[in-house]
Amino acid sequence: MSYLLFMDESGHDRVVSPREVLAGIAIEDRDLWNFVGEIHAAEAAYFGRRISSGRLELKGEKLLKSKVFRHAGQLEAIDPVERCRLAKACLDRGDQFRGDPAGGHPTRPELTALAQAKVAFVEEVFRLCARYHVRAFASIVPQAAPRTAGNFLRKDYAYLFERYFYFLEDRGPEVQGLVIFDEREKTLSHLLLDQLTRYFKGTAPGRMRASRVIPEPFFVHSELTTAIQVADLVAYVTAWGVTLGPREERLAPPRAELEELGRQVCDLRYRTTRPRGGQADFVVWSFAWIDDLRPREEREGRP
Repeated sequence: MSYLLFMDESGHDRVVSPREVLAGIAIEDRDLWNFVGEIHAAEAAYFGRRISSGRLELKGEKLLKSKVFRHAGQLEAIDPVERCRLAKACLDRGDQFRGDPAGGHPTRPELTALAQAKVAFVEEVFRLCARYHVRAFASIVPQAAPRTAGNFLRKDYAYLFERYFYFLEDRGPEVQGLVIFDEREKTLSHLLLDQLTRYFKGTAPGRMRASRVIPEPFFVHSELTTAIQVADLVAYVTAWGVTLGPREERLAPPRAELEELGRQVCDLRYRTTRPRGGQADFVVWSFAWIDDLRPREEREGRP
């Protein structure tokens, strides 16, 4: 038995988002295809067609941006059957307009239906995650967090792999974990691979975790990999709609309209206990809040 961890990130351009989030979703290998198939079916049920075919993706910044919620609130909630019809008409009209501007702009009811369908669809994706026992992992870094220029695996990756290792350890002695990243520019991919290799081979925690987490990840194109797109939705909602802070303190979400989706994402977290600091059953959640990315030596001013 193995679990696949699909990973993506949100806010790492450090321009708009208040937080950087590295997120992943873990799913058992035997469940993956059925999970993906149900997401594809949900696209047809909510939009009347696939919206992630070809080079299109299920991106949080497209499905859940503020403009979508403004459009969704223009009218009262539309009946799901009519909403699907209008949403498809809106998508089709947009395709036609790009090919022939004379085709006309979408109508107000169509725009409203599409926006309501987007929010409802993401809610359904997270319900499917719960049904398939998907577990979410995330490292949340405030934009103001101090950083380091050192060429080693960042703390947000190390914390996430620690939680993933605990999850695999709790599943049983034979369970292994694979890691799948959204492909990035080749230079950055090689840099990350080098950092991962040094972490898993050159550090004591990394060598221990390599007993469960296969140290060499796979890189895939996100537009071709549905589970990576789901990880993107988790990362985006965590950045904008999750209320967790240090030691589970409640913080106001940056965008209140995403708070309910944030609750759905938090329900996907994994909780375990480990001995730590003299405490036999210290609680560890799969979401880690990291307010300083510098290593201990740098924080303490040691060479």
